[in-house]
Amino acid sequence: MLKLSRISLAAAVLLSLNGVVLAAEPVTPASSRYFEAEDIFALEYASDVQISPDGSKIVYVRASNDIMTDSTRNSLWLLDVATGAQTALFADQFNYSQPRWSPDGKQLVFISDSSGARQIHLHWLTENRTAKLSDLRHSPANLTWSPDGKQLAFTMNMPAAAAEMQQKVKRVQKPAGAKWSPSATVYDRVRYQADGQGFLKPQFRQIFVLPASGGTARQLTQGDFNYGSDLQFTPDSKAVVFAANLAAEWEYQPRDANLYQLNLATEQLTELTSMPGEESAPVFSPDGKKLAFLWQSNALVPYSNSKLKVLNLASNNISDIAAEFDRSIESPNWLSNNSFVVQYDDRGQRKLASLTAKGKLTDLTASLGGVSQPQPYLSGSYSVSDNGVIAYTHGTSQRPSDVAVLQKGKNRVLTALNDDLLAHKKLAQVHEIKYKSSFDGEEIQGWYMTPPDFDPTKKYPLLLEIHGGPHLAYGPQWSAEMQRYAKEGYVVFYDNHRGSSSYGERFAMLLHNKYSSPEDFADHNSGVDAMLKLGFIDENNLFIGGGSAGGIASAYAIGLTNRFKAAAVVKPIINWLSKVMTGDSYTYQTFHQFPGVPWENVEHYWQRSPLSLVGNVTTPTILITGEEDRRTPISESEQFYQALKLRRIDTVLVRIPGSPHGISNKPGRMIEKVEYMLAWFEKYRTPSN
Repeated sequence: MLKLSRISLAAAVLLSLNGVVLAAEPVTPASSRYFEAEDIFALEYASDVQISPDGSKIVYVRASNDIMTDSTRNSLWLLDVATGAQTALFADQFNYSQPRWSPDGKQLVFISDSSGARQIHLHWLTENRTAKLSDLRHSPANLTWSPDGKQLAFTMNMPAAAAEMQQKVKRVQKPAGAKWSPSATVYDRVRYQADGQGFLKPQFRQIFVLPASGGTARQLTQGDFNYGSDLQFTPDSKAVVFAANLAAEWEYQPRDANLYQLNLATEQLTELTSMPGEESAPVFSPDGKKLAFLWQSNALVPYSNSKLKVLNLASNNISDIAAEFDRSIESPNWLSNNSFVVQYDDRGQRKLASLTAKGKLTDLTASLGGVSQPQPYLSGSYSVSDNGVIAYTHGTSQRPSDVAVLQKGKNRVLTALNDDLLAHKKLAQVHEIKYKSSFDGEEIQGWYMTPPDFDPTKKYPLLLEIHGGPHLAYGPQWSAEMQRYAKEGYVVFYDNHRGSSSYGERFAMLLHNKYSSPEDFADHNSGVDAMLKLGFIDENNLFIGGGSAGGIASAYAIGLTNRFKAAAVVKPIINWLSKVMTGDSYTYQTFHQFPGVPWENVEHYWQRSPLSLVGNVTTPTILITGEEDRRTPISESEQFYQALKLRRIDTVLVRIPGSPHGISNKPGRMIEKVEYMLAWFEKYRTPSN
């Protein structure tokens, strides 16, 4: 879809907080020299970059926002690697995803809802013609070509039998024309809900194949299992390799999966690996003699590195590649029969690197990123051609992701998707800071964003913004939300506290059984002290906020200190005893992030809970959570809201209708979240000297 015209919102944002009404004046973004709320609707970014087998072309998904429907639309664009010229393949009112090149590079397969439902389509580049290949009853995913170009494999959720009790219960015949209450819904699976999906229908992910010339899709797998999303054909196109957990107790094993090979002719299933832990991302070597894959431990700990392993198909021996490398390896692809391209996160950067079979790692670029829009999380993806040309998403602190190419050791950025919006604007600048935690002297890496027109001789309010996860990482990447905070005059500080990824297993495990604790609070608090030493922070205007794990940390922090003027606690966990019994991730959290089930470890769960410290809180607090959040259910926010009200602490609860955990998943929701936070902070912000 072509970029929308830069028009202002139809109406001003109206906020009412405890009787205080704030109306933001409508702004025409194109006329402003700064990043305004309305500009969020005009942002675009690239994702799922796919380079052709010969390295001459790139197709990518281009995301743009629709201000009339508060949604993001995905179009497909084609880039010429040599010239950088790009063409819109499909850019209309429909959505397009998962473009994949045929082995000969003459065709593209993709998924589109242009026919009213998500179906598989095929596009011939030379002829410039497109055909709908499938007529599926459910939504397909994970498209994969066979090496001979004759078949496509994909996955699709298929209905399963209803709960046993629902089948056995006696039914009373309803009279003709009678209007009864809706029938009960019965659940008997271990995992019965999922954030973003709500209560789950009885269904399981199955694997299908479809002729590339069109026809009827054939279901290859059966049974009450979720068959893997990492599909890979064997080099002879006669079988499909995938990851799955087919154990009887699979629902209780969230970090276990083996690799299987399914013969297309006989449907015989062969187990290729049987290691304790999770095997995934299989990819065959160019000569077809080896199968590389990722492995992660199933130990009852919250974090472990993902390792690269290689299965010799002749001997069945499995070897480790870079076994001592203390970073998590992701997205492996073969460069040759003895080398790979991989991505990994390192100290707040997502990097691409080449890796030899002997474990020698050579960085290729550290600019992978820009796909995570609201906050500066590490993100990005890449693909590699048969002749070693690499396409990837290129991100910076000043721009969302563009398309870049790495060829013959040189990087070139081929697009400038947001220059028309951002090139003439004054943006916040990102600066690195390192400091020691007061808890144990551990070095913590952080960044701070200075407002446009920043003057170091003046004093500015500080916003400490804490990332989620907690085993994720921020970096010097684009953040629409933080640009908005900075534009309104705040220095925004964020850190990768203990437990963050991209610093190795030791650092990540420093938070083991201490998820929300004085230790991680010390990392944040010491960062605030380090910022004060820079000389341009107003110590009387300190604010704190964060979402998910950052919301937990913010709520915990204001139970330990009263140094912050106001807090924004977004989609938090307030009471771990109730959260693990109401959220969707309980099978993982109770055993990997805690010593065991809550009824046997009550004191430990309570000590980790911000509710245990609510009697100390004096900080005015705004709570923001989606009403359909199943990761950190809104009942958690309600507990904190009611407790603070009982203590006469100024607080408001903002409920986002229809929103799951990702409350910034729509541009309008992102704007609303940010503007409520800013209005709350402004209520308590005092003039700086």
